[in-house]
Amino acid sequence: MSSPKTWFVTGASRGFGRRWTETALARGDKVAATARDPQSLEALRSQYGEAVLPLALDVTNHEEVVRSVNDAHQHFGRLDVVLSVAGYGYMGAVEEVSMQDARANFDTNVFGTLSVIQAALPLLRAQGSGHILPVSSAGGIVAFPTGGIYEATKFAVEGLAEALAGEVAGFGIKVTIIEPGPFATDFMNESSVRQAPPMPAYDTVRQHLASMLTTDAFGDPCATGDAILKVVDSPEPPLRLILGTMLPLVKQVYAERLKVWESWESVSNAAQGSRN
Repeated sequence: MSSPKTWFVTGASRGFGRRWTETALARGDKVAATARDPQSLEALRSQYGEAVLPLALDVTNHEEVVRSVNDAHQHFGRLDVVLSVAGYGYMGAVEEVSMQDARANFDTNVFGTLSVIQAALPLLRAQGSGHILPVSSAGGIVAFPTGGIYEATKFAVEGLAEALAGEVAGFGIKVTIIEPGPFATDFMNESSVRQAPPMPAYDTVRQHLASMLTTDAFGDPCATGDAILKVVDSPEPPLRLILGTMLPLVKQVYAERLKVWESWESVSNAAQGSRN
């Protein structure tokens, strides 16, 4: 049994954020739980009392993020786990999406994550420890049609967090990118996913994708809590953790990438040129 930890969680009102907040609290940890509407966290406060600190937070407001992270640290005295869950999906073919909505998706999913990380780092460096867990997606590893903007945000989170891991390892800070596959959360409802106006030209692509997402493809979110606890309790956590049974698909996609790169290796090498 590990010693109790103190968490800072964004997006704690629903979905994975709510699930993992409850998992941490249920085992005796303390959580600064944030959401746009703190009233959505009142049930947690009623059940867990002083172990939970509900905070109002819009992750697109950098000053508000910094204030919330510092308030949580001051309230509990330390932060051990920084779990950046807040985000939403914006779906549509690349031709269908609007620039305004695409920027808004990046503001929340990428810059919101960046804000949380930047706000937490001075505190974690000062205490010489901490574990940052940005939530990506299987869509941050493999891109599927009609999800390009959302997947681009998650690819960005992957690159940000991988670079971060190399930067902060010397300070005793760990980084694990959480990569959930499809799960039966509320992610697919209107509060979590926005749709670009569809163009009939892409209906066939959408229909093919829908045929792949059968009920059996969706995992049980209740089973994910133990995985998160194992990661935060591990003395040597992984840089990446897939949640669900996506690994065979990921291996297939990466094998195909290697095959293509290798088949074009002579062209790639020729492009190096010679400076002699």
